[in-house]
Amino acid sequence: MKTTRRSFLKSAVLTAAPLIIPSSVLSAAPSERITMGFVGMGKQNRGLLGNFLGRTQVLAVCDVDTTRRENARKRVDDFYTKSPDKGSAGCKAYVDYAEMIARKDIDTICIATPDHWHSEVTIAALKSGKDVYCEKPLTHNISEAVAVMNTTAANNRILQTGSMQRSSKEFRVACELAQNGLIGKISHIECSFGDPGRPCDLPGEDMEPGLDWNMWLGPAPKRPYNSILSPRGIHDHFPDWRNYREFGGGMVTDWGAHHLDIAQWALAMDESGPVEVLPPEDPKAKRGATLVYANGVKVIHKDGFGVHMYGSEGEIMVNRGKFWFIQNGKTIAKFTQREDGGSLDTAVLLTARDYLKDAKIKLVDTRGDHTGDFLNSVKSRQKPITHEGVGGHTAICCHLMNQSYYNHARIKWDPAKFTFIGGTGDPSWLTRNYRDYRHDKV
Repeated sequence: MKTTRRSFLKSAVLTAAPLIIPSSVLSAAPSERITMGFVGMGKQNRGLLGNFLGRTQVLAVCDVDTTRRENARKRVDDFYTKSPDKGSAGCKAYVDYAEMIARKDIDTICIATPDHWHSEVTIAALKSGKDVYCEKPLTHNISEAVAVMNTTAANNRILQTGSMQRSSKEFRVACELAQNGLIGKISHIECSFGDPGRPCDLPGEDMEPGLDWNMWLGPAPKRPYNSILSPRGIHDHFPDWRNYREFGGGMVTDWGAHHLDIAQWALAMDESGPVEVLPPEDPKAKRGATLVYANGVKVIHKDGFGVHMYGSEGEIMVNRGKFWFIQNGKTIAKFTQREDGGSLDTAVLLTARDYLKDAKIKLVDTRGDHTGDFLNSVKSRQKPITHEGVGGHTAICCHLMNQSYYNHARIKWDPAKFTFIGGTGDPSWLTRNYRDYRHDKV
């Protein structure tokens, strides 16, 4: 399309109307199963499928690759054939997500496509009355994040973002310590992840039959096939489409979506965000971009521990399976490697017992069950731990940081109105051009 997707996104928000909650959810007893469909059956959704099988009735899977699609369908049917008490075989496989979403017997959709597909599938599912579990980053750009948040609210849906670090005890306790002032006033947080996205320059390759390349590209620009973007068949790695701006946002939106999410949580900024973004001094640098909040706290992209919080009375360092709490120069608890002795559980749980027992601020504890938290929310109609506001605002942090790298620009930002201010930024940075893949075939 010659025009941008702004008109689509505007329509998605303005025409969205509250829909009737599926009767299968409203009338379901706790023991009855929620029905699910899955879109994008690569490595990530294979893991999620394993988490949801047995707890739901999986009715459909969707993938543009024949091998992945049929493998997922067979896996579902084999599971229910061997365990008929947990569901019924008869899973349907789709190439086009729209056909699956049109089914009225599916309550929820689990999305683990490349990022450039996230918002389109999510918005369509929400408007069809379905609840959504969508992988992080929630969207490919800022306008999509706003549209997803608005559409979720307008249709009274449940949305969980796959930012599952919030369901890990080390991150929750670290953020409770921060929010309760156990390291004093926070001055800055350093987050460690890789490079920003880059333009895709991969050469074209011959493609074996069985992949709908036009549907893989979808709203992204037309380009020849390359196996780095979509490895054929069943692969056991996370493909590198995420490194390219047309499909992802590099490690800033990949690992950054995890660690910046924890920074937002620690700062109690889930419904807000930075007011300024500073680029690195060197326009070629791939570290150094900084988010600045209204209270002066800075979140800095640099190599380091994972998430490292600096306060006037201590420090907190946290990463997956790692936790380090320092107060007034003294290590209170530490587990970063086996040589530290003890265990992660001991370091985290004793810290919580000794320092957070009477804390005024208690954060949501899913007890490590991120997907279960989503299913509970579908039944209760209460927001899950990483609802659309959490996922949307974190995605915006990632996209703002990337724009500071892409354009080497200082950005002033209004986190309430989702707009550039002070004569900075460019409206085109909020969105992208969208290809009309239904009519413009590859």
